[in-house]
Amino acid sequence: MKFGVLQFFSWPGRRFALREIYERALQRIEVMDQSGYDAVWLAEHHFNDFSVCPSVHVLAANVAARTRHLRIGTGVTLAALYQPLRIAEELALVDMLSGGRVNFGAGRGFDATEFRAFGVPIEESGPRFREAVDVVLAAWKNEKLTYHGEYFSCEEIEVLPKPLQDPHPPVWLAASSPPSVEWAAEHGFTIMMDPHSPHREIGRKRALYREVLEANGHSFEGRDIPMARLLAVAKTEQEALEVARRGAGWTVDSYIKDIGNVFDPEAEEMDPVERYMKDVVICGTPESVVDQLQQLEEQIDLQYLLCSTLSHETFELMTERVIPKLL
Repeated sequence: MKFGVLQFFSWPGRRFALREIYERALQRIEVMDQSGYDAVWLAEHHFNDFSVCPSVHVLAANVAARTRHLRIGTGVTLAALYQPLRIAEELALVDMLSGGRVNFGAGRGFDATEFRAFGVPIEESGPRFREAVDVVLAAWKNEKLTYHGEYFSCEEIEVLPKPLQDPHPPVWLAASSPPSVEWAAEHGFTIMMDPHSPHREIGRKRALYREVLEANGHSFEGRDIPMARLLAVAKTEQEALEVARRGAGWTVDSYIKDIGNVFDPEAEEMDPVERYMKDVVICGTPESVVDQLQQLEEQIDLQYLLCSTLSHETFELMTERVIPKLL
């Protein structure tokens, strides 16, 4: 099993100086660089304290300077909100500075507040996202780019630098709904899966992805499919449950309540915190979590765990007592 971290920059209750939030996260990233992690994936959000990271590209450059081995993923770049030539330039620069360690993760976004603030109609998010990814890849693969789409247009533009990785950094598309999973599979893209869907839904969407991918002539073999899961690990089951409930409550209050149940359209009518506790969060002692992850490996073919840790102790115990058992 491979391990990455979906790195949020949450500021719960604004109890600490924001600078401390960044520094603590960056210290954890330095630990990841010396441990068994494959990559850190930096989460972009705007205009809320759920994750104060408005530029994953700026953070990625800082991470590149602090690490030597860890791959650096955008988890995700909200491509529908960008002029895509800037994405191509900035990530190519980080790839060059990091010695070729960038993973490009792209997503369309779903938060109406972000789209309103940036003046982008949310109903255009899907086609803008797809066109932006097309532009970025074309800018990386071609010496000069001429492109005329519905939203972006350019003539004979030479994007510099080109990425160090040849022909370009590996690419993942965030896919949370079945239609987005199907579109990515039809076009041969690799997907990354969200931390908010129940385990069973993640398994169904992964099976759908493989079915559609292979039906369109694309190989499934050799693809890393990061599955993001919320984690609460503590020395006792009771302590882990308390961490999980606080984390679930924070997630619902600051994030999910504003966007609706987009991650699990078939969810039963239940309290949203209880839904997280029952179907989403992986919770327990290190030994229990090892067992749960092994069960998910069998049930939904979990091969790449993208850890979304709900406490610093969770990160420490995952690093010291869970991951070494599963590498």
